[in-house]
Amino acid sequence: MNRMENAFKNKPIFMPYFPLGYPDLDTSIDVIEALAKNGADLIEVGLSFSDPLADGPVIQKATQVALENGITVKKSLQAVAELRKRGVSIPLILMGYYNPMLAHGLEKFVKDAAGAGADGFIVPDLPIEESDEFVAAIGKLFMPLIPMLAPTSPAERMEKIARNAKGFIYLVSVTGVTGARTSVADGLGDLIARVREHTSVPVCVGFGIGTPQQAQEVGALADGVIVGSACVKTIGESKTPVESAREFARSFQSALREGIRQ
Repeated sequence: MNRMENAFKNKPIFMPYFPLGYPDLDTSIDVIEALAKNGADLIEVGLSFSDPLADGPVIQKATQVALENGITVKKSLQAVAELRKRGVSIPLILMGYYNPMLAHGLEKFVKDAAGAGADGFIVPDLPIEESDEFVAAIGKLFMPLIPMLAPTSPAERMEKIARNAKGFIYLVSVTGVTGARTSVADGLGDLIARVREHTSVPVCVGFGIGTPQQAQEVGALADGVIVGSACVKTIGESKTPVESAREFARSFQSALREGIRQ
Protein backbone atom coordinates (compact mmCIF):
# COMPACT_ATOMS: atom_id res chain seq x y z
CA MET A 1 0.00 0.00 0.00
CA ASN A 2 1.47 3.36 -0.99
CA ARG A 3 1.61 6.37 1.32
CA MET A 4 -1.43 8.08 -0.18
CA GLU A 5 -3.70 5.03 0.02
CA ASN A 6 -2.50 4.47 3.57
CA ALA A 7 -3.34 8.07 4.54
CA PHE A 8 -6.97 7.63 3.52
CA LYS A 9 -7.56 4.56 5.70
CA ASN A 10 -8.92 6.81 8.46
CA LYS A 11 -11.16 9.41 6.88
CA PRO A 12 -11.70 12.32 6.95
CA ILE A 13 -8.05 13.33 6.76
CA PHE A 14 -6.45 16.67 7.63
CA MET A 15 -4.44 18.24 4.80
CA PRO A 16 -2.66 21.53 5.59
CA TYR A 17 -0.79 23.57 3.01
CA PHE A 18 2.48 25.36 3.77
CA PRO A 19 4.99 26.93 1.39
CA LEU A 20 8.68 26.11 1.56
CA GLY A 21 10.88 29.15 2.19
CA TYR A 22 8.43 30.99 4.46
CA PRO A 23 9.29 32.73 6.72
CA ASP A 24 12.66 31.22 5.79
CA LEU A 25 13.71 27.85 4.42
CA ASP A 26 14.94 26.25 7.65
CA THR A 27 11.84 27.34 9.58
CA SER A 28 9.50 26.10 6.85
CA ILE A 29 11.10 22.65 6.97
CA ASP A 30 10.71 22.60 10.76
CA VAL A 31 7.08 23.75 10.42
CA ILE A 32 6.17 21.06 7.90
CA GLU A 33 7.85 18.44 10.08
CA ALA A 34 5.84 19.69 13.07
CA LEU A 35 2.57 19.56 11.10
CA ALA A 36 3.39 16.05 9.90
CA LYS A 37 4.19 14.71 13.36
CA ASN A 38 1.27 16.31 15.21
CA GLY A 39 -1.84 15.46 13.25
CA ALA A 40 -1.51 16.20 9.54
CA ASP A 41 -2.37 13.13 7.45
CA LEU A 42 -1.09 14.61 4.17
CA ILE A 43 0.66 17.92 3.48
CA GLU A 44 0.47 20.11 0.42
CA VAL A 45 4.00 21.46 0.15
CA GLY A 46 3.97 24.83 -1.57
CA LEU A 47 6.33 25.64 -4.45
CA SER A 48 6.44 29.42 -4.80
CA PHE A 49 5.78 31.31 -8.02
CA SER A 50 5.73 35.02 -8.82
CA ASP A 51 2.21 35.01 -10.27
CA PRO A 52 0.03 32.72 -8.11
CA LEU A 53 -3.33 33.32 -9.81
CA ALA A 54 -5.43 31.02 -7.62
CA ASP A 55 -4.12 32.31 -4.30
CA GLY A 56 -5.48 35.00 -2.03
CA PRO A 57 -3.45 37.67 -0.22
CA VAL A 58 -2.20 35.48 2.65
CA ILE A 59 -0.58 32.85 0.45
CA GLN A 60 0.54 35.42 -2.13
CA LYS A 61 2.41 37.32 0.55
CA ALA A 62 4.00 34.16 1.98
CA THR A 63 5.19 32.92 -1.39
CA GLN A 64 6.54 36.37 -2.25
CA VAL A 65 8.60 36.30 0.96
CA ALA A 66 9.83 32.83 0.04
CA LEU A 67 10.92 34.05 -3.40
CA GLU A 68 12.68 37.05 -1.88
CA ASN A 69 14.50 34.59 0.38
CA GLY A 70 15.77 32.80 -2.71
CA ILE A 71 13.58 29.69 -2.75
CA THR A 72 13.83 27.65 -5.95
CA VAL A 73 12.39 24.38 -7.23
CA LYS A 74 15.76 22.71 -6.60
CA LYS A 75 15.93 23.94 -3.00
CA SER A 76 12.30 22.92 -2.48
CA LEU A 77 12.97 19.36 -3.62
CA GLN A 78 16.05 19.21 -1.39
CA ALA A 79 13.79 20.27 1.48
CA VAL A 80 11.37 17.42 0.73
CA ALA A 81 14.31 15.01 0.82
CA GLU A 82 15.36 16.49 4.17
CA LEU A 83 11.85 15.94 5.56
CA ARG A 84 12.05 12.28 4.57
CA LYS A 85 15.44 12.02 6.29
CA ARG A 86 13.78 13.37 9.44
CA GLY A 87 11.28 10.54 9.41
CA VAL A 88 8.28 12.31 7.89
CA SER A 89 6.29 9.38 6.52
CA ILE A 90 2.96 10.92 5.46
CA PRO A 91 2.27 11.87 1.82
CA LEU A 92 3.85 15.12 0.63
CA ILE A 93 2.09 16.56 -2.41
CA LEU A 94 3.90 19.29 -4.34
CA MET A 95 1.53 22.17 -5.00
CA GLY A 96 2.70 24.82 -7.39
CA TYR A 97 2.27 26.50 -10.74
CA TYR A 98 3.29 25.08 -14.08
CA ASN A 99 5.91 27.59 -15.21
CA PRO A 100 8.65 26.75 -12.64
CA MET A 101 8.12 23.04 -13.34
CA LEU A 102 8.53 23.62 -17.07
CA ALA A 103 11.62 25.73 -16.46
CA HIS A 104 13.14 22.88 -14.43
CA GLY A 105 12.33 20.48 -17.29
CA LEU A 106 9.20 18.36 -16.84
CA GLU A 107 10.83 14.93 -16.95
CA LYS A 108 13.67 16.09 -14.72
CA PHE A 109 11.20 17.73 -12.32
CA VAL A 110 9.14 14.56 -11.96
CA LYS A 111 12.25 12.38 -11.62
CA ASP A 112 13.79 14.73 -9.03
CA ALA A 113 10.49 14.94 -7.14
CA ALA A 114 10.25 11.15 -7.01
CA GLY A 115 13.84 10.92 -5.82
CA ALA A 116 13.16 13.45 -3.07
CA GLY A 117 10.18 11.49 -1.79
CA ALA A 118 7.20 13.46 -3.10
CA ASP A 119 3.92 11.61 -3.65
CA GLY A 120 2.09 13.64 -6.29
CA PHE A 121 1.35 17.04 -7.75
CA ILE A 122 -1.29 19.75 -7.69
CA VAL A 123 -0.92 22.34 -10.46
CA PRO A 124 -3.76 24.90 -10.25
CA ASP A 125 -3.02 26.55 -13.60
CA LEU A 126 -2.73 23.32 -15.62
CA PRO A 127 -6.16 22.34 -17.00
CA ILE A 128 -6.64 18.59 -17.25
CA GLU A 129 -7.19 19.03 -21.00
CA GLU A 130 -3.64 20.36 -21.35
CA SER A 131 -1.93 17.91 -19.00
CA ASP A 132 -0.88 15.16 -21.42
CA GLU A 133 2.78 16.18 -21.38
CA PHE A 134 2.87 16.23 -17.58
CA VAL A 135 1.10 12.87 -17.31
CA ALA A 136 3.53 11.42 -19.86
CA ALA A 137 6.44 12.66 -17.75
CA ILE A 138 4.98 10.88 -14.72
CA GLY A 139 4.74 7.68 -16.74
CA LYS A 140 4.31 4.57 -14.59
CA LEU A 141 5.29 6.26 -11.33
CA PHE A 142 2.45 6.35 -8.83
CA MET A 143 2.69 10.10 -8.39
CA PRO A 144 -0.73 11.30 -9.50
CA LEU A 145 -1.52 14.70 -10.91
CA ILE A 146 -4.39 15.62 -8.58
CA PRO A 147 -7.35 17.12 -10.47
CA MET A 148 -9.18 20.18 -9.21
CA LEU A 149 -12.93 20.67 -9.56
CA ALA A 150 -15.01 23.74 -8.72
CA PRO A 151 -18.72 24.47 -8.20
CA THR A 152 -18.68 26.08 -11.63
CA SER A 153 -17.36 22.98 -13.43
CA PRO A 154 -19.88 21.91 -16.12
CA ALA A 155 -21.49 18.53 -15.43
CA GLU A 156 -19.89 16.85 -18.45
CA ARG A 157 -16.41 18.09 -17.54
CA MET A 158 -16.90 17.16 -13.88
CA GLU A 159 -17.87 13.64 -14.88
CA LYS A 160 -14.87 13.23 -17.19
CA ILE A 161 -12.35 14.55 -14.65
CA ALA A 162 -13.82 12.58 -11.74
CA ARG A 163 -13.95 9.36 -13.74
CA ASN A 164 -10.24 9.57 -14.61
CA ALA A 165 -8.99 10.91 -11.27
CA LYS A 166 -6.15 9.27 -9.37
CA GLY A 167 -5.01 9.84 -5.78
CA PHE A 168 -7.84 12.14 -4.73
CA ILE A 169 -9.94 14.98 -6.08
CA TYR A 170 -9.30 18.53 -4.86
CA LEU A 171 -12.78 20.02 -4.72
CA VAL A 172 -12.79 23.80 -4.52
CA SER A 173 -15.72 24.63 -2.25
CA VAL A 174 -16.19 28.22 -3.40
CA THR A 175 -15.49 30.34 -6.45
CA GLY A 176 -12.62 32.82 -6.23
CA VAL A 177 -9.15 32.64 -4.72
CA THR A 178 -7.87 30.91 -1.60
CA GLY A 179 -8.62 32.40 1.81
CA ALA A 180 -10.54 31.59 4.97
CA ARG A 181 -14.28 32.29 4.99
CA THR A 182 -16.68 32.81 7.87
CA SER A 183 -18.88 29.82 7.04
CA VAL A 184 -18.96 26.61 5.05
CA ALA A 185 -20.29 26.99 1.50
CA ASP A 186 -23.98 26.31 0.99
CA GLY A 187 -24.72 23.26 -1.12
CA LEU A 188 -21.36 21.63 -0.39
CA GLY A 189 -22.94 18.28 0.44
CA ASP A 190 -24.80 18.22 -2.89
CA LEU A 191 -21.63 19.18 -4.75
CA ILE A 192 -19.65 16.36 -3.12
CA ALA A 193 -22.45 13.90 -3.90
CA ARG A 194 -22.41 14.94 -7.58
CA VAL A 195 -18.67 14.29 -7.79
CA ARG A 196 -18.93 10.93 -6.01
CA GLU A 197 -21.41 9.70 -8.61
CA HIS A 198 -18.49 9.44 -11.04
CA THR A 199 -15.52 8.27 -8.96
CA SER A 200 -14.36 6.01 -6.17
CA VAL A 201 -11.27 8.09 -5.28
CA PRO A 202 -11.47 10.29 -2.15
CA VAL A 203 -13.03 13.73 -2.49
CA CYS A 204 -11.21 16.41 -0.48
CA VAL A 205 -12.44 19.96 0.02
CA GLY A 206 -10.37 23.13 0.13
CA PHE A 207 -10.65 26.93 -0.13
CA GLY A 208 -12.33 28.79 2.69
CA ILE A 209 -11.82 26.45 5.67
CA GLY A 210 -10.36 28.48 8.51
CA THR A 211 -11.31 26.95 11.86
CA PRO A 212 -11.39 23.49 13.45
CA GLN A 213 -15.19 23.79 13.68
CA GLN A 214 -15.48 24.45 9.94
CA ALA A 215 -13.12 21.55 9.29
CA GLN A 216 -15.36 19.32 11.39
CA GLU A 217 -18.43 20.40 9.37
CA VAL A 218 -16.68 19.72 6.07
CA GLY A 219 -15.20 16.47 7.39
CA ALA A 220 -18.69 15.16 8.01
CA LEU A 221 -19.25 15.38 4.24
CA ALA A 222 -15.85 14.92 2.59
CA ASP A 223 -12.97 12.43 2.72
CA GLY A 224 -10.41 15.12 3.46
CA VAL A 225 -10.20 18.73 4.61
CA ILE A 226 -7.64 21.08 3.03
CA VAL A 227 -6.55 24.11 5.06
CA GLY A 228 -4.23 26.60 3.43
CA SER A 229 -4.57 30.31 4.20
CA ALA A 230 -5.50 29.82 7.86
CA CYS A 231 -2.48 27.55 8.34
CA VAL A 232 -0.08 29.97 6.66
CA LYS A 233 -1.51 33.00 8.51
CA THR A 234 -1.51 31.40 11.97
CA ILE A 235 2.01 30.04 11.69
CA GLY A 236 3.44 32.99 9.77
CA GLU A 237 2.26 35.53 12.33
CA SER A 238 3.54 33.54 15.29
CA LYS A 239 6.73 34.35 17.19
CA THR A 240 7.08 30.60 17.75
CA PRO A 241 6.04 29.16 14.37
CA VAL A 242 7.05 25.57 15.02
CA GLU A 243 5.07 25.40 18.27
CA SER A 244 2.14 27.08 16.52
CA ALA A 245 2.33 24.44 13.79
CA ARG A 246 2.12 21.70 16.40
CA GLU A 247 -0.90 23.32 18.05
CA PHE A 248 -2.58 24.00 14.70
CA ALA A 249 -2.28 20.38 13.55
CA ARG A 250 -3.45 19.00 16.87
CA SER A 251 -6.51 21.27 17.01
CA PHE A 252 -7.70 20.37 13.51
CA GLN A 253 -7.00 16.66 13.90
CA SER A 254 -8.82 16.67 17.23
CA ALA A 255 -11.87 18.38 15.70
CA LEU A 256 -12.04 15.85 12.87
CA ARG A 257 -11.77 12.88 15.23
CA GLU A 258 -14.42 14.40 17.49
CA GLY A 259 -16.68 14.78 14.46
CA ILE A 260 -16.34 11.06 13.73
CA ARG A 261 -17.40 10.20 17.28
CA GLN A 262 -20.51 12.36 17.14
